[in-house]
Amino acid sequence: MSRLQDMVVVVTGAAQGIGEAYARALAAEGASVVVADLNAEAGEKVAADVGGIFVRTDVSSHEDATALVAATVERYGGIDGLVNNAAIYGDMQFDLLISVDWDYYRKFMSVNMDGALVMTRAVYPEMQKRGGGSIVNQSSTAAYLYSGFYGLAKVGVNGLTQQLAHELGGMGIRVNAIAPGPTDTEATRTQAGGASKELVKSLAIKRMGQPEDMVGACVFLLSDEASWVTGQILAVDGGQTFRG
Repeated sequence: MSRLQDMVVVVTGAAQGIGEAYARALAAEGASVVVADLNAEAGEKVAADVGGIFVRTDVSSHEDATALVAATVERYGGIDGLVNNAAIYGDMQFDLLISVDWDYYRKFMSVNMDGALVMTRAVYPEMQKRGGGSIVNQSSTAAYLYSGFYGLAKVGVNGLTQQLAHELGGMGIRVNAIAPGPTDTEATRTQAGGASKELVKSLAIKRMGQPEDMVGACVFLLSDEASWVTGQILAVDGGQTFRG
Protein backbone atom coordinates (compact mmCIF):
# COMPACT_ATOMS: atom_id res chain seq x y z
CA MET A 1 0.00 0.00 0.00
CA SER A 2 1.38 3.40 -0.97
CA ARG A 3 1.82 5.84 1.90
CA LEU A 4 -0.67 8.40 0.57
CA GLN A 5 -3.21 5.99 -0.91
CA ASP A 6 -6.69 7.54 -1.29
CA MET A 7 -5.55 10.96 0.00
CA VAL A 8 -6.54 14.14 -1.83
CA VAL A 9 -3.71 16.69 -1.75
CA VAL A 10 -3.62 20.24 -3.09
CA VAL A 11 -0.16 21.48 -4.15
CA THR A 12 0.20 25.19 -4.91
CA GLY A 13 2.90 26.40 -7.28
CA ALA A 14 3.01 22.89 -8.72
CA ALA A 15 3.53 23.77 -12.39
CA GLN A 16 7.34 23.79 -12.10
CA GLY A 17 10.34 23.40 -9.81
CA ILE A 18 10.00 21.87 -6.36
CA GLY A 19 6.20 22.09 -6.51
CA GLU A 20 6.14 19.96 -9.64
CA ALA A 21 8.44 17.42 -7.98
CA TYR A 22 6.05 17.30 -5.02
CA ALA A 23 3.03 16.76 -7.27
CA ARG A 24 4.68 13.90 -9.13
CA ALA A 25 5.96 12.23 -5.96
CA LEU A 26 2.63 12.48 -4.13
CA ALA A 27 0.79 10.96 -7.08
CA ALA A 28 3.34 8.13 -7.18
CA GLU A 29 2.52 7.48 -3.51
CA GLY A 30 -1.17 7.07 -4.33
CA ALA A 31 -2.56 10.58 -3.76
CA SER A 32 -5.07 12.35 -5.97
CA VAL A 33 -3.25 15.62 -6.70
CA VAL A 34 -4.72 19.03 -7.40
CA VAL A 35 -2.22 21.26 -9.21
CA ALA A 36 -2.79 24.91 -8.28
CA ASP A 37 -0.80 27.53 -10.18
CA LEU A 38 -1.09 30.67 -12.30
CA ASN A 39 0.74 29.02 -15.21
CA ALA A 40 -2.12 27.22 -16.92
CA GLU A 41 -0.14 25.62 -19.74
CA ALA A 42 2.52 24.06 -17.51
CA GLY A 43 0.05 23.31 -14.72
CA GLU A 44 -2.34 21.45 -16.99
CA LYS A 45 0.54 19.34 -18.30
CA VAL A 46 1.65 18.35 -14.79
CA ALA A 47 -1.94 17.57 -13.81
CA ALA A 48 -2.39 15.38 -16.89
CA ASP A 49 0.88 13.57 -16.20
CA VAL A 50 -0.09 12.74 -12.61
CA GLY A 51 -3.75 11.97 -13.30
CA GLY A 52 -4.98 14.94 -11.29
CA ILE A 53 -6.73 18.22 -12.00
CA PHE A 54 -5.45 21.73 -12.57
CA VAL A 55 -7.07 24.80 -11.03
CA ARG A 56 -5.71 28.24 -11.90
CA THR A 57 -5.08 29.89 -8.54
CA ASP A 58 -3.64 33.10 -7.15
CA VAL A 59 -2.89 32.07 -3.58
CA SER A 60 -3.18 35.67 -2.36
CA SER A 61 -6.83 35.72 -3.45
CA HIS A 62 -9.48 34.48 -1.02
CA GLU A 63 -11.86 34.13 -3.96
CA ASP A 64 -9.42 31.91 -5.88
CA ALA A 65 -8.75 29.82 -2.79
CA THR A 66 -12.48 29.29 -2.24
CA ALA A 67 -12.97 28.34 -5.89
CA LEU A 68 -10.07 25.87 -5.68
CA VAL A 69 -11.64 24.16 -2.68
CA ALA A 70 -15.01 23.96 -4.43
CA ALA A 71 -13.47 22.42 -7.56
CA THR A 72 -11.50 19.91 -5.50
CA VAL A 73 -14.47 18.82 -3.42
CA GLU A 74 -16.63 18.53 -6.53
CA ARG A 75 -14.06 16.25 -8.17
CA TYR A 76 -12.75 14.23 -5.22
CA GLY A 77 -15.23 14.69 -2.38
CA GLY A 78 -12.87 16.30 0.12
CA ILE A 79 -9.33 17.34 0.98
CA ASP A 80 -6.75 15.57 3.15
CA GLY A 81 -3.53 17.49 2.48
CA LEU A 82 -2.28 20.90 1.44
CA VAL A 83 1.23 21.83 0.31
CA ASN A 84 1.71 25.61 0.37
CA ASN A 85 4.57 25.88 -2.09
CA ALA A 86 3.59 28.84 -4.31
CA ALA A 87 5.86 31.89 -4.16
CA ILE A 88 7.18 34.83 -6.13
CA TYR A 89 10.81 33.79 -6.58
CA GLY A 90 12.21 33.29 -10.07
CA ASP A 91 11.40 36.86 -11.15
CA MET A 92 11.81 38.37 -7.69
CA GLN A 93 13.23 41.88 -7.58
CA PHE A 94 16.26 42.58 -5.40
CA ASP A 95 16.08 45.56 -3.07
CA LEU A 96 16.52 46.57 0.54
CA LEU A 97 13.68 46.55 3.06
CA ILE A 98 14.31 50.24 3.62
CA SER A 99 13.91 51.12 -0.06
CA VAL A 100 11.79 48.46 -1.82
CA ASP A 101 8.71 49.86 -3.54
CA TRP A 102 5.91 49.55 -1.02
CA ASP A 103 3.30 48.24 -3.44
CA TYR A 104 5.71 45.57 -4.69
CA TYR A 105 6.61 44.60 -1.12
CA ARG A 106 2.96 44.18 -0.17
CA LYS A 107 2.20 42.09 -3.26
CA PHE A 108 5.28 39.97 -2.58
CA MET A 109 4.30 39.32 1.02
CA SER A 110 0.68 38.66 0.07
CA VAL A 111 1.88 35.68 -1.95
CA ASN A 112 5.01 34.49 -0.17
CA MET A 113 3.72 34.72 3.39
CA ASP A 114 0.00 35.46 3.48
CA GLY A 115 -0.73 32.98 0.68
CA ALA A 116 -0.15 30.04 3.02
CA LEU A 117 -2.69 31.48 5.47
CA VAL A 118 -5.22 32.29 2.74
CA MET A 119 -5.05 28.72 1.47
CA THR A 120 -5.16 27.21 4.95
CA ARG A 121 -8.24 29.23 5.90
CA ALA A 122 -10.00 27.98 2.76
CA VAL A 123 -8.98 24.34 3.09
CA TYR A 124 -9.10 23.48 6.80
CA PRO A 125 -12.92 23.13 7.09
CA GLU A 126 -12.83 20.34 4.48
CA MET A 127 -10.00 18.62 6.37
CA GLN A 128 -11.98 18.91 9.58
CA LYS A 129 -14.92 17.15 7.90
CA ARG A 130 -12.58 14.23 7.09
CA GLY A 131 -11.43 13.99 10.72
CA GLY A 132 -8.09 15.74 10.17
CA GLY A 133 -5.33 16.24 7.68
CA SER A 134 -1.84 17.57 7.10
CA ILE A 135 -0.53 20.92 5.86
CA VAL A 136 3.06 21.37 4.65
CA ASN A 137 4.33 24.90 4.18
CA GLN A 138 7.35 25.76 2.06
CA SER A 139 9.87 27.70 4.10
CA SER A 140 13.56 28.19 3.24
CA THR A 141 16.93 28.38 4.93
CA ALA A 142 16.69 32.04 3.86
CA ALA A 143 14.72 32.47 7.09
CA TYR A 144 17.99 32.03 9.02
CA LEU A 145 20.23 34.08 6.72
CA TYR A 146 20.31 37.67 5.48
CA SER A 147 17.95 37.48 2.52
CA GLY A 148 15.96 40.72 2.58
CA PHE A 149 12.21 40.55 2.22
CA TYR A 150 12.41 36.99 0.82
CA GLY A 151 13.96 35.81 4.07
CA LEU A 152 11.50 37.89 6.06
CA ALA A 153 8.60 36.16 4.31
CA LYS A 154 10.04 32.77 5.23
CA VAL A 155 10.46 33.84 8.87
CA GLY A 156 6.74 34.62 8.68
CA VAL A 157 6.01 31.19 7.20
CA ASN A 158 7.85 29.55 10.09
CA GLY A 159 5.85 31.52 12.64
CA LEU A 160 2.63 30.84 10.76
CA THR A 161 3.42 27.12 10.79
CA GLN A 162 3.88 27.05 14.54
CA GLN A 163 0.82 29.15 15.31
CA LEU A 164 -1.49 27.20 13.00
CA ALA A 165 -0.22 23.91 14.41
CA HIS A 166 -1.74 24.93 17.74
CA GLU A 167 -4.91 26.43 16.30
CA LEU A 168 -5.67 23.36 14.17
CA GLY A 169 -4.21 20.57 16.29
CA GLY A 170 -7.47 20.00 18.13
CA MET A 171 -9.14 19.30 14.78
CA GLY A 172 -6.61 16.59 13.96
CA ILE A 173 -4.82 18.81 11.44
CA ARG A 174 -1.03 18.85 11.56
CA VAL A 175 1.00 21.80 10.22
CA ASN A 176 4.71 21.57 9.43
CA ALA A 177 7.18 23.20 7.05
CA ILE A 178 10.10 22.20 4.87
CA ALA A 179 13.05 24.60 4.61
CA PRO A 180 15.05 23.79 1.46
CA GLY A 181 18.60 24.96 1.10
CA PRO A 182 20.07 26.05 -2.27
CA THR A 183 18.19 23.95 -4.82
CA ASP A 184 18.93 23.61 -8.52
CA THR A 185 15.74 24.88 -10.13
CA GLU A 186 15.26 27.22 -13.05
CA ALA A 187 14.19 29.94 -10.61
CA THR A 188 17.33 29.53 -8.49
CA ARG A 189 19.54 29.57 -11.58
CA THR A 190 17.88 32.84 -12.57
CA GLN A 191 18.39 34.37 -9.13
CA ALA A 192 21.81 33.00 -8.20
CA GLY A 193 23.46 33.01 -11.60
CA GLY A 194 27.16 32.23 -11.25
CA ALA A 195 27.00 32.36 -7.46
CA SER A 196 25.80 28.75 -7.20
CA LYS A 197 29.36 27.41 -6.97
CA GLU A 198 30.06 29.73 -4.05
CA LEU A 199 26.87 28.60 -2.30
CA VAL A 200 27.96 24.96 -2.53
CA LYS A 201 31.19 25.73 -0.67
CA SER A 202 29.19 26.62 2.45
CA LEU A 203 27.33 23.30 2.51
CA ALA A 204 28.34 20.18 4.40
CA ILE A 205 27.29 18.10 1.39
CA LYS A 206 29.10 19.69 -1.52
CA ARG A 207 26.38 19.88 -4.15
CA MET A 208 23.25 21.85 -4.90
CA GLY A 209 20.02 20.28 -3.77
CA GLN A 210 17.68 18.83 -6.36
CA PRO A 211 13.88 19.14 -6.26
CA GLU A 212 13.74 15.39 -5.73
CA ASP A 213 15.72 15.81 -2.50
CA MET A 214 12.69 17.53 -0.96
CA VAL A 215 10.02 14.99 -1.79
CA GLY A 216 10.85 12.45 0.94
CA ALA A 217 10.25 15.05 3.63
CA CYS A 218 6.99 16.12 2.01
CA VAL A 219 5.65 12.58 1.70
CA PHE A 220 6.64 11.83 5.30
CA LEU A 221 4.95 14.95 6.72
CA LEU A 222 1.74 14.27 4.80
CA SER A 223 1.64 10.60 5.78
CA ASP A 224 0.47 8.82 8.92
CA GLU A 225 4.14 8.14 9.70
CA ALA A 226 4.23 11.75 10.96
CA SER A 227 1.01 11.45 12.99
CA TRP A 228 2.65 12.99 16.09
CA VAL A 229 4.73 15.60 14.27
CA THR A 230 3.41 19.14 14.09
CA GLY A 231 4.71 22.70 14.38
CA GLN A 232 8.13 21.66 13.04
CA ILE A 233 10.42 23.28 10.46
CA LEU A 234 12.45 20.56 8.72
CA ALA A 235 15.58 21.82 6.98
CA VAL A 236 16.54 19.84 3.87
CA ASP A 237 19.64 21.83 3.07
CA GLY A 238 22.79 19.74 2.74
CA GLY A 239 23.97 21.01 6.13
CA GLN A 240 23.78 24.70 5.27
CA THR A 241 22.28 25.74 8.60
CA PHE A 242 22.92 24.83 12.23
CA ARG A 243 20.28 25.36 14.89
CA GLY A 244 20.69 24.45 18.54
